[in-house]
Amino acid sequence: MTDNTTPEITPELIAEHGLTPEEYQRVEAILGRAPNHVELGIFSVMWSEHCSYKSSKTWLKQLPTEGPRVVQGPGENAGVVDIGDGQVAIFKIESHNHPSYIEPKQGAATGVGGILRDVFTMGARPVCLLNALRFGDPQDSRTRRLVDGVVRGIGGYGNCVGIPTIAGEVGFHRANNANNLVNAMCVGVADRDKVHYATAAGTGNPVVYVGARTGRDGIHGATMASSSFEADSGEDQRPTVQVGDPFTEKLLIEACLELMATDAVVGIQDMGAAGLTSSSFEMASKAGTGIELDLDHVPRRETGMNAYEIMLSESQERMLMILRPGWEDTARAIFEKWDLEMAVVGRVTETGRMVIHNEGQRVADLPIDPLAEEAPEYQRPWEATPAQAVVNGVDVPAPADAADALKRLMACPDLASKRWVWEQYDHMVGADTVQRPGGDAGVVRVHGTRKGLAVTTDCTPRYVEADPVEGGKQAVAESWRNLTAVGAEPLALSDNMNFGNPEKPRIMGQFAGAVDGMRQACTALAYPVISGNVSLYNETGDTAVQPTPTVGGVGLLPELDAMSTAAFRREGDSIVLLGATEGHLGASLYLRELCGREEGAPPPVDLEAERRAGDLVRRLIRDGRVSACHDVADGGLAVAVAEMALAGDVGAEIAQPDGAKGPIHAWLYGEDQGRYCVATPSPDAVLDAAAAAGVPAVAIGRTGGRALKLPAGETISLDDLRAAHEGWLPAYMAGDA
Repeated sequence: MTDNTTPEITPELIAEHGLTPEEYQRVEAILGRAPNHVELGIFSVMWSEHCSYKSSKTWLKQLPTEGPRVVQGPGENAGVVDIGDGQVAIFKIESHNHPSYIEPKQGAATGVGGILRDVFTMGARPVCLLNALRFGDPQDSRTRRLVDGVVRGIGGYGNCVGIPTIAGEVGFHRANNANNLVNAMCVGVADRDKVHYATAAGTGNPVVYVGARTGRDGIHGATMASSSFEADSGEDQRPTVQVGDPFTEKLLIEACLELMATDAVVGIQDMGAAGLTSSSFEMASKAGTGIELDLDHVPRRETGMNAYEIMLSESQERMLMILRPGWEDTARAIFEKWDLEMAVVGRVTETGRMVIHNEGQRVADLPIDPLAEEAPEYQRPWEATPAQAVVNGVDVPAPADAADALKRLMACPDLASKRWVWEQYDHMVGADTVQRPGGDAGVVRVHGTRKGLAVTTDCTPRYVEADPVEGGKQAVAESWRNLTAVGAEPLALSDNMNFGNPEKPRIMGQFAGAVDGMRQACTALAYPVISGNVSLYNETGDTAVQPTPTVGGVGLLPELDAMSTAAFRREGDSIVLLGATEGHLGASLYLRELCGREEGAPPPVDLEAERRAGDLVRRLIRDGRVSACHDVADGGLAVAVAEMALAGDVGAEIAQPDGAKGPIHAWLYGEDQGRYCVATPSPDAVLDAAAAAGVPAVAIGRTGGRALKLPAGETISLDDLRAAHEGWLPAYMAGDA
């Protein structure tokens, strides 16, 4: 074995590569010798937390991944579900947390680029993007810069590529001061019989590199994403952040889809985390084959790159393909037409080994399966999160002025309008966006048809922190509820598990609890997990992020005419609340924002009640019984009604019904789960349908006017409410708040 770049393999070098002494011993046992520097780097990235899921794999196996519409579950670049008419939706959510803290604009931009490639590499044309963003305390000196950079990165990349960003969420909490969370999701559509997979099948088939040239950016990006930050270490990590080029990405999308429309492609994989290493090893492992690579043929944009740098580079906009013999010239003509690099860099073998040459010398010779499939799998010690006491509404102070309380809630960072964010995204490009950001779910038309896809991202980290099991259930249920609220049949979800250091039992307990809650909800709601991503070590020093299992959901609207929105459409409609109200204020925004208390058990999630209520709501929407629908979530009923009024520019008056439980402020601001607020011209029909379905329902008011009138007579004009709701974020970003 020759490697002219090999330094001495010392314990310090091993530690720098993120391998424990025990893991290194395992490397030597697999090889029967010490690795050289290139091989050490390959083991390091393939066995990193980011690539191997070594701390989470044992728990993720518990999640349900099958269903009548599931075509492909976890294990591929993205998940696939059947949407009828010979078509499939292909989607995934993935994090770019660490890079987006180190270099916000490029970190976020390359997160968008990577998730796009995960989808179009399977033969799908991307139809929309979403994102879920979590930042620190607005008063922290770093937060404004991070928000600005991340939003510019997402907008700049997505807008240039020409894919609309139609949904998402933005939250703020001090736990994210030194670790923002940037989760990007992409949804694409393909013909079911044209889906492509990541496989290196066919002995002798050429291994082909396409896309941008390779540089030194992003080396050790996967390893960096698998460790915690030390205090103020972000700047030191800047060289590990990739640099994206959305215009090259657009060319790559069109060239790849054009080539995949032929019979040329056997398998295809994005060069994402761990670059050429991960893509080649994973494709060969799935096929049970081997690969020989000649790095002399890899296109490079920097001189003097050695084998270690070429294999570990995470330069963006690159793909690895396995072609059928004889199709090389066809492929080259297509990629040259799109002004992209294409090079044959190797061939498929039957050896089950990865043999790498550079400058005429063999620099690595490794068995494939032990790296791709036999990474260490840990049963980390974990401890359950202590149960929090239930907060009784009568023990929580009522506001002196309910209208002022609502105004303050609507202006708080988590509930304030995010228009400043999404107006920087081109959410209408492609002319198929049916519901833009700001509602329960974004909706995009399946091009050339009357059906649509509803999409959403959801999680309530404060609930998960208070009770990981209930919080995990709620994240799934809220996603399911948001799809339902626009009339869509929830199909499946992709999860993005954002947690702290799994080597700490408290953190591992949060992860285990959240997965258990998600498992329960996915099973009860027939809402399987078909793809996802795990991001651990999101902490700096001893401060971890709030546990954030983001759920990206996709639903199907067979007919776009049977779609609902959250906006009150007209005056004189009755407002009906569906679902049981107990006035649960534990872990609520009212308790945090108005009382300064972060405590209490979160609202419990009754999954059977969720299922009954959601199935009822979809029937009501399909049958044209409701003119508007909105799920009741953060901030409770008062916030839900206010959002509906602002969306439609129609006021409303609500009253607490006879027999309501708890004090009036708990009824207004409690965050009980499984509820929807609907407007209807036919309240009796809605109430009868609810009774037949076993869903609690009560009429609480009527639409009309230019103000929102609360039960005790307090009134707030829509203009004042809108000013509070729309004003905070622009003022904050301008430095005025």
